[in-house]
Amino acid sequence: MILERKNFMNFDKLNSNLKRTVGAPQIKEMQKLTQLYQLGEGGANEIGTKLENLDSEFQVNHDHNPIHHMEERMKDMQSLAEKLRRKGYKLTIENVQKHIFDVAGIRVVTNYIDDVYLIEKLLVNQSDVTLVRRKDYIKNPKPSGYRSLHVVVSVPVFQAEGSQDVNVEIQIRTVGMDMWASLEHKLRYKTDIDDKLVAQYGEQLHDYADELANIEVKMQGIYKHLNDYDS
Repeated sequence: MILERKNFMNFDKLNSNLKRTVGAPQIKEMQKLTQLYQLGEGGANEIGTKLENLDSEFQVNHDHNPIHHMEERMKDMQSLAEKLRRKGYKLTIENVQKHIFDVAGIRVVTNYIDDVYLIEKLLVNQSDVTLVRRKDYIKNPKPSGYRSLHVVVSVPVFQAEGSQDVNVEIQIRTVGMDMWASLEHKLRYKTDIDDKLVAQYGEQLHDYADELANIEVKMQGIYKHLNDYDS
């Protein structure tokens, strides 16, 4: 299993990013926002460690790694400001805390569909992890064909002055779903492609999402059958 960390910026860089994004006069409590990011990073690290331990346990006890790889990330400041703006809010500490649940995030890529729900169950059943919200885009795909399980959990982060509960968004999906999502994201944000071509490829990707889902179900069936022979 590979754990990658992206956008885990140092705080001088975060402050510089803030100034470019919203202008220093708009954010008087930059230090608090910096601390919020540090807490988010701590929360992502806590969840990442829990997931690594679960994967290791399954390797030892069941000869199976449910997690193919993971990627931790902190939300880019510009993306954070844009998300608040779309929701109709200004970039303030209070608005971030009330309306943004994915400052810290982890993408978990699994080998099989059943592993998605196994990872979710094992994680949220831990005594110090609280489920905040859940959206299942595997059983209920988005119109584009996007599939993934999104959960937001709260986990305590221990610091010098005590512990604070921190929200972390976890996106759990299979290798096939992750490959599809990466290509669809590239299509949607590739600004130099003709709109007609975007629409054409979008329709094709929608069909391929269904095909990939069916293939993954069949491959999981083969995997289960092989395990039956081993037991």
